[in-house]
Amino acid sequence: MASATSTPDTRPCLIAAWAVIRGELLGFLRHRLRSPDEAEDLLQEVFIKALRQGEGFCAVDQPRAWFFQVARHALADRLRVAHDTLPLPEDVAAAPIDLPPPVDGLSQCLPRVLSELSATDREAITFCDIEGHPQQALADRLGISLSGAKSRLQRARQRLKAQMECACQVRYDDSGQVIDFTPRPPLTT
Repeated sequence: MASATSTPDTRPCLIAAWAVIRGELLGFLRHRLRSPDEAEDLLQEVFIKALRQGEGFCAVDQPRAWFFQVARHALADRLRVAHDTLPLPEDVAAAPIDLPPPVDGLSQCLPRVLSELSATDREAITFCDIEGHPQQALADRLGISLSGAKSRLQRARQRLKAQMECACQVRYDDSGQVIDFTPRPPLTT
């Protein structure tokens, strides 16, 4: 009984087909790959796939078509994973990324924190800081003096800052700039 690993005795149809097609197949692969060594490697992969067919290879009606189909698939697999890479210039890695400052993201916390302030604080901040009205207009609206409106707005801003620091866990650097915070989703009703 012949062993399954012996090639010439058990697969004469494979050896005969390979002898006829090998040169043509190698030319096909060399034309499509960068180097002759890559073409030789891929040619060996195709032959190994044919060997794995065992006696089943002899049942193939058109060995030439089978070899080319296997070679095209192996070539496609190799090209799919091969990616051209270009070295980056050294100054690219050092280029700063222009990210918005963390303080800009605090607007995510503002609606919820504002809703947690008293109505008078919320009104002063909304009217002057969000809608952009002058402090004199706030004074006129509330029927108080300009200095009273300024004081009210300043105290409202202090309470807003304290609430933002607590609720959104705002952190500052040594110069007092916002460096980090935890966003809070708006209240759902």
